Amino acid sequence: MALQNGRRAAGGFARDFQAFILKGNVIDLAVAVIIGGAFGKIVTSLIEDIITPLLLNPALKAANVEDLAKLQINGVKYGVFLASVINFLVIAFVIFLIIRSFEASKRKEQREDAVPEVKPDPQERLTLAVERLAEVMESK
Repeated sequence: MALQNGRRAAGGFARDFQAFILKGNVIDLAVAVIIGGAFGKIVTSLIEDIITPLLLNPALKAANVEDLAKLQINGVKYGVFLASVINFLVIAFVIFLIIRSFEASKRKEQREDAVPEVKPDPQERLTLAVERLAEVMESK
């Protein structure tokens, strides 16, 4: 009897866990974390391999340092801090661009929805044209 109750409890736990995992929010969150990690690696590479050599090489040469991590004064590793600040600014700028493009597309969509296309009734157009023609003929 105790064995059966244990199996039922385990089966119920497994079903509950499966239902939890298969919810949309959990899967979306997992995808977001994975993509965020991959994006973080891209940004890190951009900072370390492209921006740092282009922007900071003059400062590194002036300090006679080859690696940004070795840029320090009295044990204070301001080079690592500087790289972290640049990393943050790049991520913030990219997120700003993404949000700005989403907002622009939303505004465009709202404008398109706000101005409904009004097609005049063909019969009304014909009536107006005949009335104008009659006015022109009467004036001559």
